[in-house]
Amino acid sequence: MERWLAPHIGASFKLTPASEDASFRRYWRATLDSGRSYVVMDAPPGKEDCRPFVRVARMLAAAGVHAPQVLAEELERGFLLLSDLGTRTYLQELNAGIDANAAARLFADATDSLLRWQLATRAGELPPYDEALLRREMNLFPQWYVEKHLKRTLSSAQKDCLEKILALLVQSALAQPAVYVHRDYMPRNLMVCEPNPGVLDFQDAVLGPISYDMVSLVRDAFISWEEERVLDWSVRYWEKARAAGLPVAGDFGEFWRAFEWMGLQRHLKVLGIFARIHYRDGKPRYLADTPRFFGYVHSVSRRYGQLAPLARLLDELA
Repeated sequence: MERWLAPHIGASFKLTPASEDASFRRYWRATLDSGRSYVVMDAPPGKEDCRPFVRVARMLAAAGVHAPQVLAEELERGFLLLSDLGTRTYLQELNAGIDANAAARLFADATDSLLRWQLATRAGELPPYDEALLRREMNLFPQWYVEKHLKRTLSSAQKDCLEKILALLVQSALAQPAVYVHRDYMPRNLMVCEPNPGVLDFQDAVLGPISYDMVSLVRDAFISWEEERVLDWSVRYWEKARAAGLPVAGDFGEFWRAFEWMGLQRHLKVLGIFARIHYRDGKPRYLADTPRFFGYVHSVSRRYGQLAPLARLLDELA
């Protein structure tokens, strides 16, 4: 990687780790003697494919979203040279205890950026977030979280219960208008920079449910907010989306229900993913955040009569 990098930025640079990643990708910050810096992605070709990252980076830039610029690429070896969006993530800022007004400004910027991305939607540009993908994701919950982590085997009745819930969640997701979906639009992947925010980790973007990225933003893997704030930020998004002509539901209550059910799909998936990252990939720190997701799933499933069987199932598994 260093030999590949030198002709692009010069022979004299210092490499330091830039960020951790739940995938097999590694990121390095290359700093020149002048102080200028770049980010280098090392994505093993047998494990990762850089092409979606390159393509979506260009789509984001065309939409007016601040994403890293791809300055050089060597796809056969999995190397990308990227512009550097800095070191201050939204998550770090929020965890540092900034005041409510500062947090509101960050989320307003993130919402505006999301709207630009959604407004750029064109059919046929990204793979669909279809039933097969939705189900494949949610099936990680029984496979990795229940069986591997909890060491529990679901009974036939429990399997039937879970299958009915998953079918409802798929139906709700597919009924939503489809827009460009980042698929991991959360504070850990947003950088505090100018223009704000810088957007990272977008290579898995799809065409899918309009509420997906917003619920990812405000019901996050690594930080929780009181329900009043989540509701306020969601209303503000919904109002801006309607004003911009995006196809959100005309009634906020209808949007909110789809938002909550979409979040439930995502949170079941992430429970499975975090368990898989621990047991398959040997990265244990993600598992520490599973109680947050278990709490999201339990609270939402208790709020809706159709989802109540899932709440009972979770009580049985606890």
